[in-house]
Amino acid sequence: MTRVYIALGANLAEPKQQLDRACAALSALAAPGSFRVSSYYASRPMGEVVQPDYVNAVASLETELAPLALLDALQAIELDQGRERLLRWGPRTLDLDLLLYGDITMDSERLTLPHYGMKQRSFVLVPLHELTPDLVLPCGTSLGDLVNQALRDELHQLGQED
Repeated sequence: MTRVYIALGANLAEPKQQLDRACAALSALAAPGSFRVSSYYASRPMGEVVQPDYVNAVASLETELAPLALLDALQAIELDQGRERLLRWGPRTLDLDLLLYGDITMDSERLTLPHYGMKQRSFVLVPLHELTPDLVLPCGTSLGDLVNQALRDELHQLGQED
C-alpha cells in the first residue's frame, strides 16, 4: 500500500457537491479506513480566464494502484462528473491532481511526481498541511516550512453554511 495525496478543485455545476461526489469516488479506490479529506476552501482562480472562484480540498488515501493506473482512475472520475478540457486554467466541473505518490519522483509525458506546481499553490499547501502537518516532501522540504500566513490569507475555509 502507498499513501497518496490528491488535490480536488471545482468551480462549475455546484462545486461543493462536485467535491462531495469526487470524495465518494476516491473513497471507493482507497484501502479500507484510509481515506481522509481536508476542509473545503474557497480560492481565486489562476490565470487570466474570467471565471467563478474555486472550491478546493486535498484528499489522502492508501492504494495498491500504480501511479499511472491511479491517474487513469482520477481522469475517469473527472469525466464521469462532466470534465471537459477546453482551456488551460479554465473553469471546470472537477479537477483531480495527483500531488504525491509516497516518496516516488517521476517525470513522464503523462505524469510528474510530485506535482510540478504544488509548492506555489496555497489551495494545495494549506489543505495538505491541515491533513498532514508533519509531512516531508520527497525533496526533503518540510511542508510546515512552506505554509505561512500569507498563503492562509489567500483562502477562505468553508463551513456548513457556505
